[in-house]
Amino acid sequence: MEHKDSSGGIWETIAAEAERESPLWGAALRPGGQRERIAVFSPLAAPAYRLGLETIYEGYLLHYGRPRLFAPADRDASVLLGDYLYAHGLVRIARLERVAVVADLAELISLCSQLRAEHGPGDGAVWAASAALLGTGDPRLVEGRAALRDTRDPGPLARLAEAEAGSEAVARALALHHAWLE
Repeated sequence: MEHKDSSGGIWETIAAEAERESPLWGAALRPGGQRERIAVFSPLAAPAYRLGLETIYEGYLLHYGRPRLFAPADRDASVLLGDYLYAHGLVRIARLERVAVVADLAELISLCSQLRAEHGPGDGAVWAASAALLGTGDPRLVEGRAALRDTRDPGPLARLAEAEAGSEAVARALALHHAWLE
């Protein structure tokens, strides 16, 4: 059920780049054997976006859940590292020169921050739908986000994600997401 990347790939890239960026981020890395290399939403996305998406999601987990690669010493370091990973993931995606993808990710981060601040439901649904439709410009994604933002209804986004990525893949991603947020 878990999508482990035993070859390293995404996880080693995220870790190595963070370590190169700052000794503080290097010190926050879990030892190699304690890193949990489990992809959550990136399997729903096109391959070109997977590294950037997992980088941003690791930042999200540093802010709101239990990160897979890092164990910062305190809350302040966790928030700063999360911000770094958000920015680094967006920069990585921006290098692909797809403005629509960067806009989708910015909307995702913004909406999830709002939901978290208001203790609202649906962050998993917006992650899943955004990953599955990243950069497509699909108006159903815009409508689903509006429904979530305005009426707190994650249903349209969940159904959209399932229609695009398959119900089993989305159920797996949502189960993992909820486990990382406990």
